[in-house]
Formats: sequence, structure tokens, C-alpha cells
Amino acid sequence: MRYQKTQDAIDRLTQEEYRVTQQNGTERAYSGKYDKHYEPGIYVDVVSGEPLFASSAKFNSGCGWPAFSTPIETAHVTEHRDSTFGMDRVEVRSKHGDSHLGHVFPDGPRETGGLRYCINSASLRFVPKDQMEAEGYGDYLDLVEESS
Repeated sequence: MRYQKTQDAIDRLTQEEYRVTQQNGTERAYSGKYDKHYEPGIYVDVVSGEPLFASSAKFNSGCGWPAFSTPIETAHVTEHRDSTFGMDRVEVRSKHGDSHLGHVFPDGPRETGGLRYCINSASLRFVPKDQMEAEGYGDYLDLVEESS
């Protein structure tokens, strides 16, 4: 698949998705639709469709935003120094869509590498496991756990 940012994709964004992905916004804690979402599947960039995180890497960090221990492909997530609001953090963006996703912190589960990707729900689109093949994400099925 080819992942890219297009004007058509930008035009389809909701106001909140636009504010978060294109204007580096942050949704209110505990307000995002994926904070407590644990269905098997993958999360892709709402703009470009590039695969970002698998449900198997999602964990409840209690931070108020979806948290993941690792990206599906590190090449799809870029890191940038962010010193806004008097904080020194690492911003994460999607490589092809250049969407602001959130931030990565070194306080995640040690057994999975120690990172916590704290991601805005507004920057993501969820693809359920049973739709992954049809939407072109079949190569990532082995990263998704079985339904319980």
C-alpha cells in the first residue's frame, strides 16, 4: 500500500482530528474514543492510513490517552524534540501523513521495552481484525491477538 497525505484526506477530517493532527493539538484526557478500547485490530493514521500500532501493544497506563508499548513499524513513526509549554518531551508523528500523534515517554512496561506511546485518539482510525485483510492490512494479522 502507498501511504500519503492528500488534500482529500485532510478535507474528510473532523474539526478535532484536524486540530490534533494538523495543528499539533491534544485532546482532553479521558475524552478520546480509543482510551478504553481493546478490540483486536490495528490503529492507523487517520490521514494517510499508514499502520501505526497493534492492539496487542496497547495497555492501560491510566494516563487518559491510548497507550502503546511499541509501533507496528518504527519507520512509520518519527520522533521530534518538543519543548512547548515549558516541558521537554519527544513528539511522535506519522512519517507519511506527518500527523501529530502524541508523545513517547520512558515509563512504559519494562517487559516490552519500557516505552509508552501516549497517542491522541483523534489521530487514529481503528481497523478491526476481521476487516484488516479486506482493507489491505493482512500482512499485520500476526501482530493482532485473537478475540476472547
